[in-house]
Amino acid sequence: MNLSDILSNLRKHPDYDGQLVHIENIPSKTGNYAHAQLGLHTILEKALANLGLTPMYVHQAQAIAALFEGENVMVATPAASGKSLVYNAIVLDRMLNEGNSTALYIFPSKALARDQRRVLNEILSCDDNLNKISVATFDGDTGLSERASIRRSAQIIFTNPDMLHLGILPNHKSWQRFFSKLRYVVLDEAHIYRGVFGSQVANVVRRLRRICNLYGCSPQFVLSSATIANPKQHSESLVGLKCTVVKDDN
Repeated sequence: MNLSDILSNLRKHPDYDGQLVHIENIPSKTGNYAHAQLGLHTILEKALANLGLTPMYVHQAQAIAALFEGENVMVATPAASGKSLVYNAIVLDRMLNEGNSTALYIFPSKALARDQRRVLNEILSCDDNLNKISVATFDGDTGLSERASIRRSAQIIFTNPDMLHLGILPNHKSWQRFFSKLRYVVLDEAHIYRGVFGSQVANVVRRLRRICNLYGCSPQFVLSSATIANPKQHSESLVGLKCTVVKDDN
């Protein structure tokens, strides 16, 4: 059953009578690709090519180029535009070139973290060198027996704001290895962090930055959102740093 059939059935179903107020067909468009070399590690370039993820779209290349320049970046392009590839590519490139670097991925929900970890694992499985990069989830479901091992060896950690606030930052002395090598902090679905909750997360991020500074590190931030009207103001308020916005996916 295709989408047209589903919509037709919904319109005919008595339970949905009067509930569908607007249906619009949006025509497909041809993607604009960046054919110039991005300067990613050759192992990563090959893995992405094997997955059919290259050439990248122009907006992905623009975001990666800004990150290579040392900028903090907010990728504010529509859903399914490949935002996660931006932060996965820059993080993995750094780790292939600098073996002991680390990255922190922050998601607002465990379900989203699991989905994005599957995406990352697909890239890692393409090459033995990538597969050596240690990835772990550190949240409320992480067993006590696993936590010490994660602190000792994990390079990419998936977590959420609550666990960062309650389980990681207060115990930063135990995380010295991780914080001293932290190169990137990813804040996915950044629009979730608004209002009172957003102000709380902003304070947690500032605490994270102070702890990184304590251990001689100043990570770059990569934020993403598909549904935000003021990406620059929001991202800079959230992390307390200047951010370059990439929002045009045409």
